[in-house]
Amino acid sequence: MSDTTTRALSLLNLLQTHRHWPGTELAARLGVTERTVRRDVDRLRELGYRVESTPGAAGGYRLEAGSAVPPLLLTDDEAVTMAIGLRVAATQQLVGGSEVTLTALAKLEQVLPSALRQRVNALAASVQAPRIGEGPVVSPVALGELALATRDTERLRLRYIDGAGIESIRRVEPHALAPAGRKWFLLCWDLDRDDWRTFRVDRIDTVEHTRVIFARREITAEQIEERVLIASSWTPQKIEADAVMELPLAPMQEWFGPWGQGATAEDDAHTRWPFGGSDWREAMYAMLWIPEGVEYTTTFPEPDRSALRESLQRMLRALDAPDPGPRA
Repeated sequence: MSDTTTRALSLLNLLQTHRHWPGTELAARLGVTERTVRRDVDRLRELGYRVESTPGAAGGYRLEAGSAVPPLLLTDDEAVTMAIGLRVAATQQLVGGSEVTLTALAKLEQVLPSALRQRVNALAASVQAPRIGEGPVVSPVALGELALATRDTERLRLRYIDGAGIESIRRVEPHALAPAGRKWFLLCWDLDRDDWRTFRVDRIDTVEHTRVIFARREITAEQIEERVLIASSWTPQKIEADAVMELPLAPMQEWFGPWGQGATAEDDAHTRWPFGGSDWREAMYAMLWIPEGVEYTTTFPEPDRSALRESLQRMLRALDAPDPGPRA
């Protein structure tokens, strides 16, 4: 294989791994001049790849869908079948394969012509794949769009409907897509809240691309896993209450980390934190995480409030009573 062909294939691989590339960065990665990059782009166009270019200092190249499937050694029917199969696999959340499924789906759908993409959407809508357990229906179209934006570090506008049915428009920077249980979650930086948020993908109604590229924020895989775990474990609680602590919001959030999500400042010295549980014992456990020495009040509801008080009074009497002595 000639150096020219090898370089053109390397250029194609770069174009498939990111939505937009500045010409200077492509030249640096390939070890050639920008003029050589332009010639290699022309070769790809001759092969059927639609590579769009934008002039100027912030210009560059991006791979777009053309009028026919590029030479991937696939027929139209094979490409449609693969796209549908990848969509079904993504919504089924195959163990160990979610990331590979999404990246493959993103690469394939990026180059599908409009006519074939319409066939994929129509056929995928009629495919009723067997589901493993119960879970919400996730739109494979939205999942594919979110995967592309996450890969390309592109800001999005989302129309989101929360569990209470309240609709909101969110401007976000997507960082990770992750399955948990039978749900998909999008971890992103919410530009309006200036904080991390985790959204259920099945509650995202529309995805609007902005073509604005952002710089990825520092967050570890462990932190992503913890935030997705918190989001996936939240369900409506039998007991829901607030604790108002004698602690400013910033140190409270530092102490609780992502578990302090939902906390708000009452004033400069007090923070309100919502908590709950399936019963009063579980809710009491949440209150035990309030830092030592921090006084607080709570809206803990009756009759569970009385049950908790009676249990604590017995516990205090047991701690104040003489030691019963060693086991016989």
